[in-house]
Amino acid sequence: MRMLAKIFARLLAMLATLALTVQPAAAQSLSVLRDAETEQLLQDMVDPLAEAAGLGEGAVEVVLLNDPSINAFVAGGQRIFVHSGLINAADHANEVQGVLAHEMGHITGGHINRFSEGAGNATRITLLSALLAVGAALAGGGEAAMGVLSAGQQAAMGSFLAFSRTQEASADAAGAQFLSDAGISGRGSLAFFERLQNYEFRRNISQADEREYGRTHPLSGNRIARLRDDYQADPAWDAPDDPELEARFQRAKAKLYGYLAPPERTLTAYPAYMTGAPARYARAYAYHQQALVDEALGEVEALLAEEPENPYYLELEGQILLESGHVDESLPPLREATRLTGSHPLIASTLGHALIATEDPANLDEAEAVLRAAVGRDRENPFAWYQLGVVYGQRGDIPRARLASAEQQVLQGNAQGALANAQAAEASLPVGSPDWIRAQDVALQARGILERQRDRN
Repeated sequence: MRMLAKIFARLLAMLATLALTVQPAAAQSLSVLRDAETEQLLQDMVDPLAEAAGLGEGAVEVVLLNDPSINAFVAGGQRIFVHSGLINAADHANEVQGVLAHEMGHITGGHINRFSEGAGNATRITLLSALLAVGAALAGGGEAAMGVLSAGQQAAMGSFLAFSRTQEASADAAGAQFLSDAGISGRGSLAFFERLQNYEFRRNISQADEREYGRTHPLSGNRIARLRDDYQADPAWDAPDDPELEARFQRAKAKLYGYLAPPERTLTAYPAYMTGAPARYARAYAYHQQALVDEALGEVEALLAEEPENPYYLELEGQILLESGHVDESLPPLREATRLTGSHPLIASTLGHALIATEDPANLDEAEAVLRAAVGRDRENPFAWYQLGVVYGQRGDIPRARLASAEQQVLQGNAQGALANAQAAEASLPVGSPDWIRAQDVALQARGILERQRDRN
């Protein structure tokens, strides 16, 4: 009996290990980075690839996550998640497009939907080995039983890893085709794989073929060997990079670095003698973090001298002024940035916040208008919902304030608070009105989240 208990305990450990190993990327808990300029850039990068894949422009969304590791993944649906570390590691826009093309291969290949296939095969091997081990134990072969169990564990893990590597190779091939069909060179994709290979070299990861069998992804050297000839033979190999896209990428990359890195590191990476737009962008964020308002505004003014109608420079100017306590002065650049971007939800949300921060009741009508427009275009914007709730609260419209709060809380994962506020809003709003119906929808969404939480527990 002691041997059977040991086998059972080992089996549970094996299944737990397998579950953790094959856990989809969607299970990761990472914070989303929202920025109007970067989101538009990533959308413009992915759209031609989505067209080439037959999905259509705007069909695939790219979400930026705050994580320094070099990674990107899909987690069901048509969203590609990109880590901030990948943007930082890439030298050129074309490299990021190569990664996006690969992830598009996962989407069109239905790899997330087929994920359970690989996990299921591995689990069946594990359970079969457990039954054989029990039989061996009952026959008196304790050591043989543990040997069978160990071999089964290795076979199960090997089965899943081979399945995963096959999917990765398939996504590589599909990505290469999408780049070709979009007329985008594979130079960047190859350069990025070479960057990953150098990373493996620095970590002393052998490139020997036998090392590949313990990995979910093929070794970078093998991926390069498989793709190089196809890329170089492709008519798009010599296609020039889009200079405008490249310039936008360099600005967004520097902006992200300035926002995330400690100011002293940013000022080392982008010293004062560098006067290009990316360097000024990065330094503006570094100075702003250090509360050096004049220096931050000086960098933005230099940027605006080159591009007076760049809405993202205007947005940054307004943000610096607003967060430095110069609320009234922040309104003109934020209004102009909102106008130039056609009321982009993220920029309009900042304008709404600034209008509220003036503490002038005369600005509440404009604040409500821009915030309602923001949530109308982007309902997954908790900051805008919070600001809209503030507007309603200041007006004494408590039912709509609670509805806005419910919208914010359900997006931030506070299902209990969302349910309470949605129910309170529903009880006070006019029956049959759009807001009353929306309160019911949010309550239903919150109940669904709570039920899933109870099932997991």
